[in-house]
Amino acid sequence: MRIGLERLRVRLVWVAVAPYILFARPSPLLLAVGGTLGVAGVLLRAWAASTLRKNAVLTTGGPYAYTRHPLYLGSFLMGLGVAAAGGRLAFLLLVLCYFAVVYGPTMRAEARRLERRFGEDYREYARRVPLFFPRLDSGRVRQAQPLRARLQRYLSHREYNAVLGLLLVFLTLIAKLVID
Repeated sequence: MRIGLERLRVRLVWVAVAPYILFARPSPLLLAVGGTLGVAGVLLRAWAASTLRKNAVLTTGGPYAYTRHPLYLGSFLMGLGVAAAGGRLAFLLLVLCYFAVVYGPTMRAEARRLERRFGEDYREYARRVPLFFPRLDSGRVRQAQPLRARLQRYLSHREYNAVLGLLLVFLTLIAKLVID
């Protein structure tokens, strides 16, 4: 069921792309602001994906020392960036609603799953680290993994798709700006 929900989350975003492009009103400033947010999101997702050892261990280092859901936070930053670049307040409101409705329940379900799998270790981690919005005073960040292992994890999680999707949207917005 989880794989189905994950695919649904992604497909819902792609369904919104055509109307988004149609109604977007990008400007150079909005593209710069949105691009900055989008790149920050992609970088956070890359860091998180290269740190995560899904279902093998409870990952608490790297960006997971600041937030229990750095991948979702990265997606949120990407969404804010795309919304900002589109130049419509409605886009921002849609992104906020989408994350509240889709990712709120997803994070709670994932917390229950991790608690069942890792028990007291997860409960202690959850007491120290916020669910979504990061706390920057988390202390030590452990990430002594070799670059090759981190790159393999990044690729195995197919995070390059986030980069390609963001790049496609921004190139389309730039083309729209040039054509209009």
